[in-house]
Amino acid sequence: MEPPADHLHHHQEPHSSVCAKCGGPAAFPTPPPPSDTPSYIPIRFPAVNLPPSPTNTRETIMRTPVPHAEKVEPLTLPHQFAAPSKRIRSPDDLATFHSSPSFRNFLGFVVSLSESTKSRKLSDPCHVSPAVETLVSILQKLTDFVDEIPPAPQTARYGNVSYRVWHERMSTEAEAFMLMFLPPQLRDATVEIVPYFTDGFGNALRIDYGTGHETNFAAWLYCLAKLGVVSEEDYQALVARVFFKYMELMRKLQITYNLEPAGSHGVWGLDDYHFLPYIFGSSQLIDHKYMKPKSIHNEDILENFCNEYLYLSCVVFVKKVKKGLFAEHSPMLDDISGVPNWKKVNSGLLKMYKVEVLEKVPIMQHFLFGSIIKWPE
Repeated sequence: MEPPADHLHHHQEPHSSVCAKCGGPAAFPTPPPPSDTPSYIPIRFPAVNLPPSPTNTRETIMRTPVPHAEKVEPLTLPHQFAAPSKRIRSPDDLATFHSSPSFRNFLGFVVSLSESTKSRKLSDPCHVSPAVETLVSILQKLTDFVDEIPPAPQTARYGNVSYRVWHERMSTEAEAFMLMFLPPQLRDATVEIVPYFTDGFGNALRIDYGTGHETNFAAWLYCLAKLGVVSEEDYQALVARVFFKYMELMRKLQITYNLEPAGSHGVWGLDDYHFLPYIFGSSQLIDHKYMKPKSIHNEDILENFCNEYLYLSCVVFVKKVKKGLFAEHSPMLDDISGVPNWKKVNSGLLKMYKVEVLEKVPIMQHFLFGSIIKWPE
């Protein structure tokens, strides 16, 4: 027989669960009210509950000072060279490097390269030293290696294993390549500069390539400046002849062996593989009478001038390898096209390179330090 509806069990605690029909105790007690200091904290709250970050990458870039050019002082000889090693393992290590003269001088070298090509086409006359000619010939030999090592037949989207054969051949020849331009008193430097060189073309194990490898190539050029192999009068040729040849080689490697982008930001990144050609290329276009940042949407301009300007060359390559609307697969490049002039584009990209590449532990953990690029003690 069911108890009357108005029957209450007054002995129950105020928070006890009661039956809706009889008022008797339910099988399971009501859970206690939430505490202000819970003993259990979820490992990860849902993203929608996270407070908005006070800063974001765009704001960080905007607040970053524009890097300035710095003169590279050659090493004093005789010098004790050493095999370089990785030293960056944490954000604290990265902060230590960023506060050092080595970092400022390396970034200043990149800015100097950018300034050397300001308002100049790739075909413009420039000083080409015997050392620069040798560097170009080395990159041409590496390009020829690609033709001699065809891709292996496979169905995977990324990572053709024949790249490992190319990389091994490049690494085997690397020391001999260095001896082609090093004077007798600098032959011992091979132990230090070869690792920068070989790391500048991607990773053979992962079969990938990204801005970290590109930065190692720039570090190799910086080492050559520190050794006195190249000087400031060579800087324009380092961009227009050497780096341009390097870009051609890397694109051939990317297409032939389907190199996977290393650390790509996907559609939200500037480029799957490169950053520096956008810096150098935007400097080339500063004060151009007709071409503005929005000109990248003009197919006639891209077709007629991509061989003269690195920035336009990069846009053409991106459009070639990516399908769909440009604003969808490359929204950052599309946004940059709305900047009023190339000087602002160039300064913004220099700041972005510092924040998005040189301040990222996953990228810089592979950077090398020796006696030329010193780890701060």
